[in-house]
Amino acid sequence: MIVEKVFVTNKAGLHAKPASLFVQKANDFKSEIYIKKETTRVNAKSIMGVMILAVQKGDEIQIEATGEDEKKAVEQLKQLIEDRFNFVDEV
Repeated sequence: MIVEKVFVTNKAGLHAKPASLFVQKANDFKSEIYIKKETTRVNAKSIMGVMILAVQKGDEIQIEATGEDEKKAVEQLKQLIEDRFNFVDEV
């Protein structure tokens, strides 16, 4: 299992479009992937699960993956968040 912590820095947090992009990317991998905020842990491949976390700008989340491509999954999901989901209109 690979576990990484990351701070969400984009304006929208993990709501609407960013959540959708995160889930789409998570579904590219065979590994089981979860994200955790405080004490709540959800399936990263579920849009409803991700939305339930209500991740806002400045929140710290934990990305966990288990499986054959776990390292690549965590690296790419973490990078997606650190790159602010590649939104060019954000400050």
